[in-house]
Amino acid sequence: MYLVSYDIASDRLRNQIAKLLENYGRRVQYSVFECDLTEKRYKELYQKLLTIGNNMKDGNICFYYICKNCHKKRQIIGVRKDKDNYFEEEVIVI
Repeated sequence: MYLVSYDIASDRLRNQIAKLLENYGRRVQYSVFECDLTEKRYKELYQKLLTIGNNMKDGNICFYYICKNCHKKRQIIGVRKDKDNYFEEEVIVI
C-alpha cells in the first residue's frame, strides 16, 4: 500500500495528476490517495508521474510505503469515505 500526496500550485498539472491517481487508487483527502499497488503498477505509476512532473517548477509528489500491518492499524476520526475498508470501532480521543 502506498500513500501518495501532492502539493502542486498549477491547477492544470494538479488536475492531471489527480486524474491519473484516480486510476491507481482511491482519494482519501483532496490531495492524498491510497494506492494498493503491485511492484509493477508502482513503477508504472511512478514513471507516469515522473513524466508529468518533469517540468514542475514548484510543488512535489510524495510516495509513502505503508506495510500491511501498519495499514491495518490506521484509525480514522470523522466521516469514512469507504466504510467497508475501515475499522468498525469508534475512535475516541481524550
